[in-house]
Amino acid sequence: MKKRSNLTIIIASLSTLVVLGSACSQGESAPQASNSAGPAVKKSLTLVLDNAGRKYPDGMNENTNPYLDYIRQQSNLNITVTTPPPDGYQDKINIMMTSGESYDLIRSTDSAWVSKLVKQKALTPLNELIDKYGPNLKKAYPEEVWKQVTFEDGKIYALPGVTTKKADELMYVRKDWLAKLGLNPPKTLDEYTEVMRALATKDPDGNGKNDTLGLIIGEKLARTGPIFGAFGVPFGQNNWVERNGQLMHSYILPETKEALRYLAGLYKDKLIDSEWALNKPKNVDEKVAGGKVGLFSAQWHETRGSILTNKKNDPKADWVALDYPAGMDGKSGIAAINLVGSYAVIPATSKNAAEVIKMMDVINSTQGHETLKLGLPEHQIWVRKDGKLTMNFEEHNKHIYRNTLSEIANPWDDELERERLDALGLEFKMNDNINRINSHVIPNQYNGAPTEILGKYSSQLKKTMEESFTKIIMGTSPIDDFDAFVKQWKKEGGDEMTREVNEWYSKNRK
Repeated sequence: MKKRSNLTIIIASLSTLVVLGSACSQGESAPQASNSAGPAVKKSLTLVLDNAGRKYPDGMNENTNPYLDYIRQQSNLNITVTTPPPDGYQDKINIMMTSGESYDLIRSTDSAWVSKLVKQKALTPLNELIDKYGPNLKKAYPEEVWKQVTFEDGKIYALPGVTTKKADELMYVRKDWLAKLGLNPPKTLDEYTEVMRALATKDPDGNGKNDTLGLIIGEKLARTGPIFGAFGVPFGQNNWVERNGQLMHSYILPETKEALRYLAGLYKDKLIDSEWALNKPKNVDEKVAGGKVGLFSAQWHETRGSILTNKKNDPKADWVALDYPAGMDGKSGIAAINLVGSYAVIPATSKNAAEVIKMMDVINSTQGHETLKLGLPEHQIWVRKDGKLTMNFEEHNKHIYRNTLSEIANPWDDELERERLDALGLEFKMNDNINRINSHVIPNQYNGAPTEILGKYSSQLKKTMEESFTKIIMGTSPIDDFDAFVKQWKKEGGDEMTREVNEWYSKNRK
C-alpha cells in the first residue's frame, strides 16, 4: 500500500468533509450522501469489539475518544461501541447473538463460531454490498484473503482482519543468567532441558531462594508451540499435516504423543512452572516482568512488553532470541497461524448492513487505515521526515486503545506495519523477531475457508484436547491415555472433519 507523505495535511481538519474530497481525488470513495431533502439524519450503528483489556486515558472510554469521533465524522454515522470483558469474550458474544438485541457488527477470532452462524443463516452475505459500497474495502485484501471468508455457497460472510506474520512466537532466554551458570544458548532439545534444570535449581538470580522457573507456559498449553515443533508438530486448533497423501490433524499425530511425554517429564522433574495450568496471559507477563523467568516462548512483540518491564526492573537482565529447539531428528519450528486472524460479521438481524460496509470502506482507505494504525497527527505520536517514520513511544502507548478500532480495519499492508515497528524502536528487534519466526514456520496444509463441519466440531474438540493434554502433562493421566483421546477425537467429529478437509485437499492440492 502506497504511503502518503502528505498524510498530516490531508487529515489535519476532521471537522469538514474536505478530507473525503481529498480521498476521492486519489481514487478512494467517500461515504454515500443522503438523498433526503433537508438536513441529513445520521443512521446509528452498534459495534461489538474486543478491547483486550486496553486502558483509556482519563476522561475517555470506548465511546468517548477521538478515534471513534474520527470514524463518526468520516462516515457520517452515529456509532456506539460495546466491549464485553476480554475474559469470556467469545461466550459473551454467543449470548448477545441470541439475546434478541440488534447489533450491526461483531468481531470474533473464532472461525468455528462464524461457520456455525453461516449454517444457521444468522449472518448477512456481503458480496453485493461490498461491490456496491466498498471499493476501498474490496482492494484492501488480496484474493487469497477473500477466499478464506468465502463460504461453500460462494458468498462472503465476514470482513477479514489479516496478519502478514506467519506465526507468533519464538524462544527468548536471559543471557546474563546463562553466563552466570556457565551455559551457552541452547539449540537442541536436550540442551534446552539442561538450561531449564539449571534455571530451576541453581539460583540464577542469586537471592538464595529456590524461586526461579525452568520454563513458563500458560493455561490451555499456551506457549508450548516451539516444544511441539521440536517433534515436527504444528500445534494449533486447525493445523493439518500431510501423511501418505492425506491430511491429518496435528492433535492426533504420533509425534504429538511424544511431545506430551517430554512435557510430562519436565513437569515431573519440576522444570515447568507448577502453576502453569492456571497461568492466564497476565500471569505469565507478571512472572516474566517480576524476574522469576529466564526462558519462555515469547510473542514477537514482547521485547517491548514483559521483557522490557523486566529490564527496567533489573538493568542487568539481558534477553536474547534463541534458535527454535531441535529434536533428535533435527525437526524444529512453530505452527503457522491463519492468514485471517479475525472476522467482522454483520448479523442477519441488522437493518444497517449497507452503512456498516460504507463505514468499513472509509476506514479501510489509505487515509483511514494509516490514521488508525499510526495515530491522529494532533496527538504527536508520529512524524515522517525525509521519508523516515519516527514515533513517540510514550504517546503511542497512551493511545494504544485505538487498536480496538484499527483491528476491524486491518488491510494487507506489510510495508507500513514493518515501518511502524522499526519506528517504535530498533532496539526491540520486532522485525528481527518476525523474520526469525517467518523462516521457521511449519505450514498448515489446510488453508480453505471455515466450513460447516469444522465449525460444528472444532471448538469442542479443542476443549477436549486441552483437558486431556493438561491431565497427561500434570501426571493425573498416563501417557497412554493419548490413544484414548485420539479415539474420542475421531468419534466426536474428528473423522467427519478429516473427510471434509481431505475432500478440499484433493481438489486444491498443488
